[in-house]
This record gives sequence, structure tokens and C-alpha cells, in this order.
Amino acid sequence: MKRLIGFDLDGTLTQHRSPLDAEHRAILDAVGKKYKIIMVAAGNAPRVYGQMGQYPIDILANYGMQESRMIDGQFTIVRDDKVLPDRDFFERETTYLREKYGYTQYAGDALEFHESGMVTFPLLGTKADIGDKLAFDPDRRKRHVMYPEVLEIFRDYSVFVGGSSSFDFTPAQYNKFDAMLRYGRENGYTVDEMLYVGDDFGDGGGDSHIRLGGMDYICIDDWRNSPTILQSLL
Repeated sequence: MKRLIGFDLDGTLTQHRSPLDAEHRAILDAVGKKYKIIMVAAGNAPRVYGQMGQYPIDILANYGMQESRMIDGQFTIVRDDKVLPDRDFFERETTYLREKYGYTQYAGDALEFHESGMVTFPLLGTKADIGDKLAFDPDRRKRHVMYPEVLEIFRDYSVFVGGSSSFDFTPAQYNKFDAMLRYGRENGYTVDEMLYVGDDFGDGGGDSHIRLGGMDYICIDDWRNSPTILQSLL
């Protein structure tokens, strides 16, 4: 018997970085009448809340580094973990990877250090043209060539094949599987009572830790199909 359902947003309920539309909002409303529903996101909570049109839902953001809740009808960040990364280590190792795999030409900065402590390694640079980014690696094959070595070098981190042309890193304990387990422990749900809905379960995907951790999940093949697929939960 499932009681708690965690949802991914981009690629699952919306197009990437696009607003939640009326049809997908309605299916969330319907599912939420039967289960406790939460968002489990890679992005930060204010961005997710805004993208959803202020949908009143608990959000586990930044792979679990941040949590927001609706308190007295107000969006409230209740936890905001920050872990200072080893900048020298990241700069040294990503320089090595750029030189080995031929990504020495880039626009903007070579690394992005987020306030939370997350780190993004944008192969094309932080100021790359959006068209170039979208065309760079749509099937992720270029990054999957590097992925085993990136995973080995950054073995003390959770490593994600992020966005359209980058890798993302969080401290190892921050990923969507551990985020849901933590929420469950704090709110009285066991892992057997949890279900996750996402689109990116392959190796290095943002949802991959859910699969590797053994949690039950539904894979959305195309965000436009999710209202139909989610009818099975009603």
C-alpha cells in the first residue's frame, strides 16, 4: 500500500524549465486526494515553487539539500543545508578531464559553485549559447564516455549527468533516494509505502539513485503522457 508519492518536475510534469500547465496541475490534484504528494527536485525550492505556479506542496530541493513546506498558507524554507566544496580539488580534477577529453575551449567560467555547495561542471562553460548546449549531447553519449572516470574521481560525491551539457555534484548523502528516505523517517513513512515518479533513471540520471536504491518507481517516457500514465494511481 503506497502512501507517499514523490514527483520529479522537469521532463516528468513539465517541459524543461517550463510552467506547470492546467492539465498536469489537475492530475496532481487528483493524485493528491489519495496520497501524500511531494516534489523531489534538482533545482532550488523557490525556482520549483515558481515554476509550478505556487502549487502548495512540500519540496525536497537541490537533491535534498533544501526543503520547503507550506506553513499557514505560506511558502517557507524549513531546511537549507550548505556544504562547502573543496574548490582546489574540483578545479584540479576538472582541468584534467577537460584536457583529456578535449573540452579546453569554453565560454564563461569552467565551473559553477552554487551557494548550497552543489557544483556544476559545464563542458561548454557557464556562458555557452543555449543553442550550442542543446545541440551538444542530446543522447548523453559524449558524457557517458566520461562518466565512469568522473564517477571514480568524484567517488565521495553523488554525480549526475546534468542538464544538456554538464555534470552536477552534491555531497554523497544528497540524492533523491536519500532525500525521500529522510522525509519518510521524519514524517512516518516506510520505504515500502513510497513511490517515485520521474523520467531520468538511467546511469547518471537525476532519478538514478531511486532505481539503484530499490524504491518502487514509475518512469515517464514523455512529460506530455504523464496525465494518462498517472491515471493508474487513481
